[in-house]
Amino acid sequence: MKFICQTTLLTLACAASFHSMAEDLQPKQYGDFDRYVLALSWQTGFCQSMHERNRDEPAECKTQQEQNDKRAFLTVHGLWPGLPKSVASRGVDEKRWMRYGCSTRPVPNMAEVRGSQKCQAPAPELSPDIASKLAGVMPGAGGKSCLERYEFAKHGACFGFNPNAYFGTMVRLNSEFKQSAFGTFLAENYGNVVTRKAFNKALEKSWGTEAVKAVKLTCNGNPAYLTEMQISLDAGKINGPLNESAFAAQKNPGNCAKQFRLDAVGY
Repeated sequence: MKFICQTTLLTLACAASFHSMAEDLQPKQYGDFDRYVLALSWQTGFCQSMHERNRDEPAECKTQQEQNDKRAFLTVHGLWPGLPKSVASRGVDEKRWMRYGCSTRPVPNMAEVRGSQKCQAPAPELSPDIASKLAGVMPGAGGKSCLERYEFAKHGACFGFNPNAYFGTMVRLNSEFKQSAFGTFLAENYGNVVTRKAFNKALEKSWGTEAVKAVKLTCNGNPAYLTEMQISLDAGKINGPLNESAFAAQKNPGNCAKQFRLDAVGY
């Protein structure tokens, strides 16, 4: 995997530098939503779950290698705008919105993209710089997996987002998570079983109690291991650095119990 910055330079200064160069994320239509969900994978756990369920493992799982900096395994899945009020007023509920996104009928009413056919979605026009940074934090971007095509077609295109701003925001947020005390907690506990209490304490140390309320965790397996975290963020603060006020509480904490493993490379 590549990195946003060289591993030895993963500092707050690096994040601030990227933030100063990044274009703001602004919807051109359907902008009346109040939150985004930032989906971050624990990549080793995701690959483990694909293997255990006998799914067709993506190339990035088959070629996964150990990394010196364990924060590299905190990768980007996507950035999902919440249900716009103008869409909800047409009879669309949260469940339908999350399933169909931009292909929701009657609006936004765009072509549906299927998870099994990601590469059939149009390729978003990314600058070489953003494409390179994205490849370093979204292992399924480019190549044969085409995750960035799927994510933009389902969650970005109908809003008229500039693709560079959309994916650049994901890169920046991923960097901020990695460079926090929370990122240090993940690295220090790589391959180990952690408690939800300790996990939440690391979130609180980084951004306060609101961050704890904003995170939904997904675990697989028995014993359980982490595969994904979905973080609810205030839409009005998406272009600023992460702080306690940037997080938006959500009701569902996920299915991870009192303890779970931060899985390591290998099956």
